[in-house]
Amino acid sequence: MTADLLRLRDRLSDRDQAVLSSLDTHRLLTTRQLQRLHFTQGHTGTASATRATTRVLGRLLGMRLVDRLDRRIGGVRRGSAGYVWQLGPVGERLQRLGRSDKRRRYVEPGDRYLAHSLAVSELAVRLQEASAAGRFELSRLDTEPDCWRSFLGQHAQTEWLKPDLFALTASGDFEDHWFIEADLATEHPPVIVRKCLSYQRYAATGAHQAAHGLYPLVLWVVPDHPRQAALQAAIKAAANLQPDLFKVVLQRDFLDAIAADLDVDPP
Repeated sequence: MTADLLRLRDRLSDRDQAVLSSLDTHRLLTTRQLQRLHFTQGHTGTASATRATTRVLGRLLGMRLVDRLDRRIGGVRRGSAGYVWQLGPVGERLQRLGRSDKRRRYVEPGDRYLAHSLAVSELAVRLQEASAAGRFELSRLDTEPDCWRSFLGQHAQTEWLKPDLFALTASGDFEDHWFIEADLATEHPPVIVRKCLSYQRYAATGAHQAAHGLYPLVLWVVPDHPRQAALQAAIKAAANLQPDLFKVVLQRDFLDAIAADLDVDPP
C-alpha cells in the first residue's frame, strides 16, 4: 500500500501536491480559495484560472485525492466556484505518509462549523495573498490544532487555549505575533469575554514571552460595526481583563490592521 502511494505521489505535479497540502492544512477550502492560492500564475484572466482550477480539482476528485461537499456556498448559481473541498480518502492517506497522525474521519460538516471553518480559511488565504504581494512577510502561519497551546491553570490543572490561527508577520525591523479569532457573531459577548480571560491566563504564564520576547495581540475579526462595538464594550467592561491584549476589527479591515501594527502603509 505504501509503495502504491509513493508511486502515485511521483505522478503528481508540484501544484497537485500543493493543493493537497493546503487541504491538509486548512481542512476545508472553496474552489475560489484554492484558485487564489495556487492558480494565479500563467492565466490570461479570472475565467482562465477558474477553468484550470476546476479541471485540476476534477482530475484529483476522480483519483479520490480530494472530495467535495454536497452543499455549495452561494447556491447552485455559483456553479463550480461554490464547491467546498476537502481531502479524499486517498489524499488523506497520502498526506499521512511518514507522519504519526491518526486517520481523520471525514463527514459532511454542519452549517455552523462549515461557515466558521471557511471564515478562518478566508483569513488565512488573505494573509498568504498579502505576503505573496509583498505587503508584509508571513513568517509563520499555524492552523488548528497546531496553533493550540496548553498551560497550567491556577490550580495546576491543564488548560487549552484554542485560537483559530497563529501568525507571525514581519516587515523590515518590525515583527508581530498574532492569535486570530474569526468571529461570526454566533456567540454571546460573555462567551467571548471568557475566552479573552483564557488568553490572559496564558499570557500570565510567560511561556510565549520566554520563547519569543513578546506576547501576541489577540485579534478578533468580526462581520459588522454592531458586533465590533458589542465586543469592544464587553471587553472594556469585563473585570480583571486587560483590554490592551485584544483588538476587534472588521473583516474588511483585517489586513490593514496587520499592516498598521507593522508600521506599513497600505498600498
